Order: sequence, then C-alpha cells, then structure tokens
Amino acid sequence: MNNFSELSLSPALQSNLARNKFVQPTPVQAASIPQQLAGQDLVITAQTGTGKTLAFLLPLIDRLLKLKQAPGTSALILTPTRELAMQISESFALLAHNTSLRSAVVVGGMNEQKQLLAIRKGAQVLIATPGRLFDFLERRLVRLGTAQTLILDEADRMLDMGFLPTITKILAELPADRQTIFCSATIEQSVAHLIKSHLRNPVRIAIGSTTKPSDHVDLHLYEVEQDRKLSLLEKMLQDERGSFLVFARTKHGADRLAKRLAISGSKATAIHGDRTQSQRNQALRGFQEGNYRVLVATDVAARGVHVEGIAHVVNFDLPQQPEDFIHRVGRTGRAGLRGTATTFGTRSERGEIRKIERLLEMRLTQRPVPAELQSQVMTGSSAAAPVHSELKHRRPRPTAAGQRARPSGGSGKTFRRRERS
Repeated sequence: MNNFSELSLSPALQSNLARNKFVQPTPVQAASIPQQLAGQDLVITAQTGTGKTLAFLLPLIDRLLKLKQAPGTSALILTPTRELAMQISESFALLAHNTSLRSAVVVGGMNEQKQLLAIRKGAQVLIATPGRLFDFLERRLVRLGTAQTLILDEADRMLDMGFLPTITKILAELPADRQTIFCSATIEQSVAHLIKSHLRNPVRIAIGSTTKPSDHVDLHLYEVEQDRKLSLLEKMLQDERGSFLVFARTKHGADRLAKRLAISGSKATAIHGDRTQSQRNQALRGFQEGNYRVLVATDVAARGVHVEGIAHVVNFDLPQQPEDFIHRVGRTGRAGLRGTATTFGTRSERGEIRKIERLLEMRLTQRPVPAELQSQVMTGSSAAAPVHSELKHRRPRPTAAGQRARPSGGSGKTFRRRERS
C-alpha cells in the first residue's frame, strides 16, 4: 500500500484524510491497517513516533461508519495516561469530522459528570485510563457488553504502572467475541501472558527495533557533575534552536528546574503527577503552541507527551530504568524529522551509562563540556547549587569534648525519603 487512497475506506474518512493531508502511510500503518480491516486480532510493536495511533484509529472509524451500530459502546481504547487519552481523542475528532461518530474521554483528574454526560449522549468510542474506567464499572455507570473492538495502547507501560489487575477485571466485562488490537513497545513475560489469554490467533506486526532509538535521532553524552548541569543546559538553550523536552527524575526536581530556567530567561514549564489535570493540560498545550520553549517532565507524565517537532530531548537526570531511555529519546526525531537527544551523566553514573549503551548495542557520542563551564567559579551563579539537592549537607559542629555531634534521634543515621515520579 503506497497511498491511503488505495484502501476501500468510507468516503467521509477519505475526505478527512485528504483534509488533514494524510496521503502516504507509514510502514506500521501500511502493514497493520489491511489486517485490522480484515478483522484480525493484532499485536503491534513499533518505535515511538511511527504512527501507531492512526494505524488503529483508521480501521476502527471505517468499521464504525460502515456497520449499523447498536446503542451503547462499540469500541474501547485503553491508555496509560490522561494526556495520551486526550491526544487520541483529538486524533479521533480529526478523522471522524462531519460524521455521526463521537468519542468520550474517561480519565481521572477531570470532571466525571462531563465524562458521563458525553457517554450518555451516545459516544460510540470510549478512550480511557484503567483507573477511572474501572471506577465507573464498579459503580455501574458504564457498560461494555456491546463493545466490538478493544485497543490497548502502550500496554507495556500500563503493566509497568501496576494496572494488570485492573485491566484483567475490565477485560472480563467485554464480550469474548471481539477484535483486539494490542500495541506495545516490548513483549515481556507479563505482556505475553496477557496476549495469550485475551487475543485470538493474533497477527504480529513488528516495525523496526523497539530497543533502539530511531536513526533520525543523534545521541550525545556529556559527563558533567550535578552542580554544573544547569549551566550546561542554559548554554544549550542559548546555542541551539527549537523546543526542548527535559527529563527530571523527581517531581520536586522538575518544578525546581523549570523555575530556575524561567529565572534565567527561558520560557519553561513542568509536567508531573502532582500537578492538577488543568495545570498539566495548560502546560502541554502551551508547549505544543510554542508559548513555552522548554517542558520539564518526569517519566510517568511524559508518557502523554506526543508533540511533533520537538528538536531536543535532554536527560537532565538519568532514567531509573535503562528501558525508559528509549521512550524518552523517542519523543524527538519523529515523522521523519531529525532530532537530538542529549544525556547528562556524572562521573559516578558511568556504570548506568554503560547499561544504557549495552541495551542500545551502541555507544553514545561523548562531547566535551564547554571550557567556560569547566573553569566556572561556582559562586553567585545559577549553578551555585545542584538543582536536585533535596538535603543541605552541613559539617557537624564539634562538641565540647572535641567529638562530632550525633544527629537528633540517637541512631546516627540520616534517612532520605524516596520520591516517585
């Protein structure tokens, strides 16, 4: 298939494809759309940014337009994050323009009455995160007995986030006689078990490597100590053009870094799990529209960041798992555009860098830290203190006997609370 016009799609769908200038399918779309139109269950693995959303939405919308629909939910799309659910909803609206098809977003952190009203008005497609949907099911506010299609997007991430028990209960509410589309970056043991239990003779479609970044992404590495990372990032912002998606390990670190960048003159905002849905929407929309040049994100929140044209991804902090490196850098170099992914690693993190390189089966291109940062005097500058310093280390005061005082509590131990993204 070289062109969408070669498919026997409904006229309204063909019109919307042309209207949005979708002409030539990506490899994952060319491979999966005919199979889905034929009614096959599918397992799709492909790199981020290869067009998986359109690959499953096009056949779904065509099927709904051509078949006489009974009242109730006809299709369910499950996603790991609110932001991803909303972006799928936006894509659905573009493709279903000027048709009778409607979708409803069912996610936490937003007004549930508005979501229920959209369902009751006749939405044929539910785009949901597992937690809020299961809450509606338990309260008998939603029924899934009429659903003919189930799509699990980023299934591996949903399982990583601990949703397996919830997903299993949701699937039990769906008819056994349905079409199931399963999109996952990796097929690990828990994912393979879910496929075996809930798909019928699925066709496997794998496009490219899901353990390596796109060839369109240049991978750079700076070995730089924590107290000079901010200065290095500020210099990159001065020297390079385009938007920056910057990854921080903790929610507190993301907020603090965004504030420091704003003080130094960059238009920056943060997105993480502690921000309200309204704040997250505003930050993401502002980044998409160019009101913010820098978006600082944690790994969990960034799962919903599907913004075209991101020029730079910066790993200000290393990911907690090497596999998350693939998801991070996949936010740039999308749709055939080139992008740059830069990683900051301290000397003590060399072992973590090697783990990432072994996973990639390649070495990151190490670049020298600019000379002016190497010789920078660390007083009175924005780099005077580490951005992610959670505790201030003070030299213990000597006691009268010339011994060091023990911290209060008597144990002599210092405890640091771990923060989740």
